Amino acid sequence: MNVLFLTLVEINSVEDRGIYQDLLRKFRNEGHDVTIVTPVERRKGISTNFSEKENVSILQVKTFNIQKTNIIEKGIGTLAIEYQYLSAIKKYLTDKKFDLVLYSTPPITFAKVIEFVKKRDHAKSYLLLKDIFPQNAVDMNMLKKNGFLHRQFVRKEKKLYKISDTIGCMSPANADFILRHNPEIEKNKVEVNPNTIEPKDFNYSEDQKIAIRKKYGVPFDKKVLVYGGNLGKPQGLDFLLETIKETKVENIFFLIVGDGTEFPKVQSWFNEIKPHNAKLLQRLPKDDYDQLLSSCDLGLIFLDRNFLIPNFPSRLLSYLEMKIPVIAATDPNTDIGDIIEGANCGYKVIAGDQTEMQLKLKNLNNVDLQTLGNNGYGLLQKEYLVDKSYNLILEKI
Repeated sequence: MNVLFLTLVEINSVEDRGIYQDLLRKFRNEGHDVTIVTPVERRKGISTNFSEKENVSILQVKTFNIQKTNIIEKGIGTLAIEYQYLSAIKKYLTDKKFDLVLYSTPPITFAKVIEFVKKRDHAKSYLLLKDIFPQNAVDMNMLKKNGFLHRQFVRKEKKLYKISDTIGCMSPANADFILRHNPEIEKNKVEVNPNTIEPKDFNYSEDQKIAIRKKYGVPFDKKVLVYGGNLGKPQGLDFLLETIKETKVENIFFLIVGDGTEFPKVQSWFNEIKPHNAKLLQRLPKDDYDQLLSSCDLGLIFLDRNFLIPNFPSRLLSYLEMKIPVIAATDPNTDIGDIIEGANCGYKVIAGDQTEMQLKLKNLNNVDLQTLGNNGYGLLQKEYLVDKSYNLILEKI
């Protein structure tokens, strides 16, 4: 089967680790022909190009800067990418016909590309719904509800759902939200197809974990609670910083590892407050980050309390993979906390409820973190292996 994957994520190799790379590698390993269309931002000075490596075809399309840039260029770039992708596909992929066009949100602006491939090749289309836009922008006060831009994006969103043969949602709450707010969508085209990975073994000895902590200046005689990943507005980082400041439990140490639009704000807070119970590290290479994460005791997930959409951060899988329990401080609409508590691998807190957060943190001294971590690994094996996503997609073809 010939598979075309459209993404806003820069993918240079399917041998890298990530929810998309793991899935595409699975398709390749099962004998399918995989072509990836991926952006290369103009700041890199690379022209649109086509290459083949690792038995996968990669079409890099030169785009505007769409990550870590100002809102104007990001908006223009997101709208322009549809035409840039379409032009590149017509130029470089004229002789290849596809059986499946696979794509993820963001963005919601791939409709013309998908329509072109479906009509030309009679291909099936499958949407991996990783972000519900534009509602998420409304939740973050980045877009005015029912304003001109909002109406335009809603129109594009509904068109994307309409031309998708199947919509794979990250969790049951995601699927319910989409059907509730888009009653025109047929129920049978929506299913739960969660974030999935091909896990790696990270069984480091205690001595190795101590050595890793020493390398990064992290205490080895305390419970280390790690927040790793994107530091942006959706993460509700004010509550994370408040939690660090309010936590008086002596044997708890917070570690923040990441980058994003809010990193300067977090860095300024650390410089001003100088917390004795926390450390901030900027983004690390993936292998180094995995090593550090494996030496920690518990993973943290934070989401802004104002979200109406049920987000399901993929960082959960990294924590489950490392066999460490999780505390999720989120809005009340996502089901990630319920899933964590249902599997007995951690705790949920409503973002902003510092009293409840402190109770959960104090309780960490009364529970077996290793047992919770093993329960989390069991949840990963049951629900979040890449075979699950692959098989769900294959069933539709």
